[in-house]
Amino acid sequence: MTTPSDVRIGFERASKRIGITAIRPLYAVNASVRNGPKYAQIKASIKEVGIIEPPVVTPDRTKSHAYMLLDGHLRLEVLKELGVTDVVCLISTDDEAYTYNKRLSRLAAIQEHKMIAKAAERGVSPARLAAALNVDVRTLTQKLTLLKGICDETSALLRTKHVPVSTFRILRKMGPMRQIEAAELMVAMSTYSYSYARSLLAATPQAQLARPDKPKTVRGLSDEQISMMEKETANLDRAFKMAEQSYGTDHLDLVLAKGYLGKLLSNVRVVRYLAQHHREILSEFQKIADNETVNG
Repeated sequence: MTTPSDVRIGFERASKRIGITAIRPLYAVNASVRNGPKYAQIKASIKEVGIIEPPVVTPDRTKSHAYMLLDGHLRLEVLKELGVTDVVCLISTDDEAYTYNKRLSRLAAIQEHKMIAKAAERGVSPARLAAALNVDVRTLTQKLTLLKGICDETSALLRTKHVPVSTFRILRKMGPMRQIEAAELMVAMSTYSYSYARSLLAATPQAQLARPDKPKTVRGLSDEQISMMEKETANLDRAFKMAEQSYGTDHLDLVLAKGYLGKLLSNVRVVRYLAQHHREILSEFQKIADNETVNG
């Protein structure tokens, strides 16, 4: 069992102000990126409200008082362009830079919402925030109110997922329990599109809506079609939950079976016998033993 003392902290407890010349990027930002909309958005943001999310660095073991940049290449490039000489950074204790960057992805909608809300709490005006993000005030308001009507459990499920803002508009039409079910289905299917959320809404029983007293209307579908979708989805939900309950046991059985067959097929006499008398069985055994998707 892991104890608190066994857990290795991924970052130093305190951030640190570091001179930009002491930070070594892992790759160069090319001209096409510097001329792109993302770079322009980050530049506008830094000019308006400064750095909201600090760059992440790790000490360079090959050179004293130097650091490797793990995350924040565009931010660092903008700071250089603006003539800034130092920046507050998060210090990572993990120097496996490749592994770290492999885990990074563009900011998810909920993460962006929390950053914007934090800036607003600091007193940054909507106009400045909109200018910083290179969006209009209406779009900014949508980002600020992203989680209005979304329950905490649904928010937690989708926290790191790249969910369109329009999908959240559909989710908030559902009651909390149905929201959670819909979010779980989205995660399982790895699909977060507006059209998929709309189909889930169409299949949601009236009693599970956020406003069960308000008749549900889905453009392009008749009442009869909606009723049929509700029944089919209920059946799929039951089948999905049954499969989910047995998945762990089934996967363990497959791993054990693969290990056993691998050991069996390492015996030359067994393989020779199967090849002579049961070629089809040998072929199937080899497929299972070679299956890379089944592992422990």
